[in-house]
Amino acid sequence: MQQSRRKFIKTAMAASAVSFGGVLPGFSAGSYARILGANERIKVGVMGVHSRGLALAQNYAQQKNCEVLYICDVDSQSMDHCIGVVEKIQNRRPMGAPDFRKALEDKSLEAMVIATPDHWHAPAAILACKAGKHVYVEKPCSHNPHEGELLVAASRKYDRRVQMGSQRRSWPNLIAAIKELQDGIIGRPYFAKGWYANNRPSIGTGKITDAPSWLNYDLWQGPAPRQPYRDNILHYNWHWFWNWGTGEALNNGTHMVDLMRWGLGVDYPISVRSGGGRYRYKDDWETPDTQVITWEFPNNTFMEWEGRSCNGRNVEGVSVGASFYGEKGTLEMEVAGGNSYRIYDLTNKLLKEVRNDTLVDVSNKVDPSQALDALHIQNFFDSIRKGTPLNAEILNGYKSTLLCQLGNISYRSGNIALQTDATNGHILNNEAAAKLWKREYAPGWEPTV
Repeated sequence: MQQSRRKFIKTAMAASAVSFGGVLPGFSAGSYARILGANERIKVGVMGVHSRGLALAQNYAQQKNCEVLYICDVDSQSMDHCIGVVEKIQNRRPMGAPDFRKALEDKSLEAMVIATPDHWHAPAAILACKAGKHVYVEKPCSHNPHEGELLVAASRKYDRRVQMGSQRRSWPNLIAAIKELQDGIIGRPYFAKGWYANNRPSIGTGKITDAPSWLNYDLWQGPAPRQPYRDNILHYNWHWFWNWGTGEALNNGTHMVDLMRWGLGVDYPISVRSGGGRYRYKDDWETPDTQVITWEFPNNTFMEWEGRSCNGRNVEGVSVGASFYGEKGTLEMEVAGGNSYRIYDLTNKLLKEVRNDTLVDVSNKVDPSQALDALHIQNFFDSIRKGTPLNAEILNGYKSTLLCQLGNISYRSGNIALQTDATNGHILNNEAAAKLWKREYAPGWEPTV
């Protein structure tokens, strides 16, 4: 009955728009159709829109069941640019909110997409949950493990859907690869290796100066302890400063670590060790440019991730990928395009190859796989509207983020081996390292559930 009534109203309104030639100025049949579908579209805000956030805003705006209602950024130039781009896509101008907390006050806003620097991910997501919004948060889901725990708790307390941007969890061929792996195609997998390689230049030595007029630097820092503005921080190099970023391990390693953890069927490790350092350049870059992290798990499996920020030599022919080694052979992921895999026997004979059938540009740092990422977005929407399980639900996102954070804690503790609790990942018998589980905050900015 309800469907018949809705159909009748749509038909009548569309007919009226045509019959009267658009009685209301500027309104066409298409305009009425947009109004009629407005209640069905999920209204989202996008926070942090200079690069990855701009790509996400465009992707969300292209979804038929979505309206980008707010664009939020402390950089007025990036915000204004994104507003214009989104308006052209959805034929409706989103509102600008330099302070995302203003957008959260709007009861019609249903979800917040967070693509800010890392130090804002969990604090912003927690505030969004408190405001009754669902959340799509880019990886890593937190700057430190404690924040990640708080975010998981907030999603539970406020009953919000929180999806982490581990979009490979929604890529069809990789889902098929994991199923084959878990069905025993290479026997029991006991070792996984992931990698990322790039040729990043030096960031030089920054000059302390006034922040540009288009940037609210105080709000940009938000929860982070205050540091003076330097001219080599924005828009990307914050990744390499511990105060705001988390290094290559969480910038790119999180993706492969998530795949490896998924494939091996593991949660928390029993030991973690990092090796590496800043070797290529002498500049302001604080996090490692070369890093190898290893994890051991209670089910007698082992993982390794290799990150090279300043030497882009490929592994297995590609700059980013993951391989699983088992009793009967090897399964390689992403070796022939992002959404692809190969299976070999123990003699290295190729048994099966599933090629990527969707364009993926792994060299694109901002938006390498728009069409595939839309599947992850639609899974998020289906969870909101239909209760469909999230492919990268925040607890899973937290676990994968945590593994990389533990690697950084090992590194910052002198590249020492950490023993960890297999039930929750907490650090055992090392008070100095355990202090890095949390961070200090600017006064009044401590996140709470």
